[in-house]
Amino acid sequence: MFDRGIELKTPEQITTMRAAGLVVGRTLELLRREVRAGMTTAELDAMAHEHIRSQGATSNFLGYGAHGPAGAGGFAGVICTSVNDEVVHGVPGSRVLRDGDIISIDCGAIVDGWHGDAAITVAIGGVPPEVSALLEVTEDSMWAGIAAAALGGRVGDISHAIETAVDAAGDFGIVEGYTGHGIGSQMHQPPDVPNYGKPRRGPKLVQGLALAVEPMVTLGSAATRTLADDWTVVTNDGSWAAHFENTFTLTPTGTWVLTALDGGRERLAALGVPYGGH
Repeated sequence: MFDRGIELKTPEQITTMRAAGLVVGRTLELLRREVRAGMTTAELDAMAHEHIRSQGATSNFLGYGAHGPAGAGGFAGVICTSVNDEVVHGVPGSRVLRDGDIISIDCGAIVDGWHGDAAITVAIGGVPPEVSALLEVTEDSMWAGIAAAALGGRVGDISHAIETAVDAAGDFGIVEGYTGHGIGSQMHQPPDVPNYGKPRRGPKLVQGLALAVEPMVTLGSAATRTLADDWTVVTNDGSWAAHFENTFTLTPTGTWVLTALDGGRERLAALGVPYGGH
C-alpha cells in the first residue's frame, strides 16, 4: 500500500491479474462475436457465465453490492448489458436486442483473489454514422488515457487525455458521475480515475498500481439518472451512450493492458507507447 489507501501489487500479483484479465478479454471477444439481433440480454449473460466458469474463474459482478442477511440488492448478472441510452450497469434480462441497437458489455472476473474488469460497446447490424463515430471516439479516448500514463506521472494525466480526445472529436458529452478506478484484490479501489480533469493532478502513477480506465460518452447531454431497478444508468435526454474499459498497469519497460488479449501491444505501438508486458 501507499498513500490514500492505494494498493500496490507485486509482480507476481500483477501476473495473476493478467490471468484474470485474459478471462475477461476472452469472454468479451466471445460475446462480441455472438451477440446478434433477436438475442435477449439474459441469453448473453448466460453465455458469459458459462465461459467464465469454463476458464476456472469466478464473476466479480454477480451478487456485487449485496447487503443484509439475504444478500438483498446484489447485481443479478455476470455482465452489465447497457443498451442504447443506457450508459452503464444495465441488468441482463428479457430485453430483446434489435438490429441497429448498440450494447455496452461490461465484464469482470476473479482468479486466485485478483480481479480484471473491462468493457466494450458493440453495434448490432447497421447504425447511423454518428453512432459509429460515438463508438470510435469513446474507444479512442480510452486508449488516449492509457497512453498518457507513465511512471512518475499523475492520474490526472489520464483524465486530461481522455477529455482532450473526446473534445477534439466533436460535440459529445462526457459522463462525469461515474469514473474509472483502482483495481486489484477488490474490483473497485482507490484511486478514482475521472474522465475529465487537469494534468499533473492526483495520485502518482507508480509501479504496482493497476487502474481500470473507462470513459462513458454520449451523443447529447452528459446528465444521467438511475432507473427504478437501482442499477441501470440512463441519459436524461435519451441520447445514446458508449462505454469502453480496460485494466492496465505500468512496468519498468512500459504499459501492460491486462485485459487486452495482446496486452495492448498493437494499439500502444500505434500511439508510440512502449509495451511493458511479458
